[in-house]
Amino acid sequence: MRGGFMRILFVTSTRIGDAVLSTGLLRHLLATHPAARFTVACGPAAAGVFARMPRLERLIVVAKQPWSLHWPKLWAQVAFTWWDLVVDLRASALAWMVPARRRAIGKGGRRPGHRLTHLGAVLGLSPPPLPIAWTSEEDRARAADLLPGGPWLVLGPTANWSEKVWPAGRFVEVARRLTAPGGGLAGARIAVLGGPGEGERAMAAPVLEALPGAVDLVGKLALPEVAAVLGRAALYLGNDSGLMHLAAATGAPVVGLFGQSDAREYGPCGPYAVAVSADGEPFRTSMTRLPVERVVAAAEGLVRQAAPA
Repeated sequence: MRGGFMRILFVTSTRIGDAVLSTGLLRHLLATHPAARFTVACGPAAAGVFARMPRLERLIVVAKQPWSLHWPKLWAQVAFTWWDLVVDLRASALAWMVPARRRAIGKGGRRPGHRLTHLGAVLGLSPPPLPIAWTSEEDRARAADLLPGGPWLVLGPTANWSEKVWPAGRFVEVARRLTAPGGGLAGARIAVLGGPGEGERAMAAPVLEALPGAVDLVGKLALPEVAAVLGRAALYLGNDSGLMHLAAATGAPVVGLFGQSDAREYGPCGPYAVAVSADGEPFRTSMTRLPVERVVAAAEGLVRQAAPA
C-alpha cells in the first residue's frame, strides 16, 4: 500500500461478454477495498465496459498482436509499479513478472460449469458476485432522450457468429405478440440494438425492415450508452452475445437465446435473467430448433416475475 491507498491491477478479457462477467469481481473488490485504485487491462472491444468504473486510475487497452507481442508491451506499462493485488483472468505469466503483494490468477482452458462460477473461484467467492454495468449521468440522459417513457422491448438480433443468430422472422413474431393487446408487454415500443460494422447491420436489417416503427440503435452508441439504454428495457430479448451479458448486468429482465452455445456455461447472469435453448445438443444445434412459443412463454413469465408487486 502506497500513499494510503491500494493499487490493484486487473487483467481481463478481450471479449465483451467475458469482460462483463468479470465486473462482478471488480464490484466485490470495490466494496471490500474502499480506498483502492484500479488499473484495468482489457481488449479494445471491451474497453467501454470499464470506462465508467469508479476509482479507475488507468484503463490499458491491449490489442492482440502476432507472436503474443502484446504481453511484453503490457508488461512494460505495469512492471514498474508496486501492486498490492494483481488479478489476472487471462492465466498468463504476467502476474508473476510484476512486483505484487498478492496475486490471484485464473485457470486457462475450458471447464464444466458456468463461466461466472469460474471467475468467482479466482477470489474464492461462492456464490460469485453478479456482474454490474457502470454508466454516467450523461449516458443515462442520452438513453432517456433516445427511449423516452416506456415500456420498451429491446431486441438484440445480432451475434459475433451467424450460427448463433435466431432467425429474424422469429424475433419479429415474438415482438409483435408481446406488444400486441393482451401480450405480456402490450403497447410497448421496440428498439433494436447491435454492434458496429456491416456484419451486425446486415443481421439486424430484416428485423428493422419488418418493424418500421422500431428505434434503430444498431452501431450508433458507445458501450456505456448502450448499457444505459439497456437499463431502460422492460425486457431485453437477444442472442447469446456481449449485449446479452451487458443487458443482464444492468438488472433489466433478459431472455437469452441459445443453440450454438451452451447456456450452462454462458447463460445471462442478473436478477431477472433466463436462458432459452434450442432442442438438441449445444454447439451442434441449429437455432431454427428454438420455437417461437417457447420464447414467448419465457418472456411473458419473466415480465410477470419482474413486475413491481
